[in-house]
Order: sequence, then C-alpha cells, then structure tokens
Amino acid sequence: MANQGISMPSTGGGLIRYNEEYKSRFMLKPSQVVLFIILIIVFVLILKLFFPIK
Repeated sequence: MANQGISMPSTGGGLIRYNEEYKSRFMLKPSQVVLFIILIIVFVLILKLFFPIK
C-alpha cells in the first residue's frame, strides 16, 4: 500500500503577479516606449547627416 503521510508542497505553477508587487513612478505604455526609440533613431540619423565621421 502507498504511504499516505507524504505530502508535496503546493506551487503556483510559476505564476507571479508582478503588478501587485511593484509600483513605478514612471508608468509608460508600450506605444510610448516604441515612439521614444523611433525618436532616438531619427535623432541619431540626423546627427550622422549633419556631422559625418571623416
């Protein structure tokens, strides 16, 4: 017969709710992050256009 006295610890299946654990001062939407990256790329391209490396 199997021993019924052994119990395994319960797990959450690797599920963690991050939004309840951490609050940031800067709440950015993903679209804002993408727009910021595009602006940085355009800025760098403009700098390379006006100040080329010789």
